[in-house]
Amino acid sequence: MQIRQLSIPDAYEVTPIQRSDERGIFFEWYRHDQLEQTIGHSLDLRQANSSTSKKGVVRGVHFADVPIGQAKYVTATHGVVLDFVVDIRLGSPTFGLWDSVLLDDVDHRAVYIAEGLGHAFVSLTEGAIVTYLMSDVYTAAREHGINPLDEQIGLDFRLASSELILSGKDIEAPSLAEAASGGLLPTWQSTTDFYATLNAGMA
Repeated sequence: MQIRQLSIPDAYEVTPIQRSDERGIFFEWYRHDQLEQTIGHSLDLRQANSSTSKKGVVRGVHFADVPIGQAKYVTATHGVVLDFVVDIRLGSPTFGLWDSVLLDDVDHRAVYIAEGLGHAFVSLTEGAIVTYLMSDVYTAAREHGINPLDEQIGLDFRLASSELILSGKDIEAPSLAEAASGGLLPTWQSTTDFYATLNAGMA
């Protein structure tokens, strides 16, 4: 597989090598050893989720308190989604910026998103299925959101606003500025310190 760092530090696009014959195709969509070589520590998998979304559904921007945070390894097993990584770490050189990767059932790419980064996606096809591997279990009290329509972030969903479908929780989520003033956001220092402890555990 090929692993490419995104423009947001600590986020990576993973493209598997597909092998095909008359029976179909085969590929490795997750390899703990290759990911470990890239990020410096193993991904301790503690939960796996799957969602099915109508066209236009937006999920996110979601993140968890650091520590412990919640690293994610995300892929689309059916349909097409545009996956977003948003840097919400106060003090980060790319704070407030985002990058995106098209996830589909043709190239079978995945995205690794480190703890402390914001994550969202929009479904570009009907019935898109997204699968997530995560480093920690969901804990409601430690989970937060930022309104994905926040103009300061400016996510490009590639769809008209009238086509977008959001949950009430995501619509009511604070803007990036409101989350910052409310003390909800992780800091660049706290996340890099946390990554260092994970890497030290591999020494």
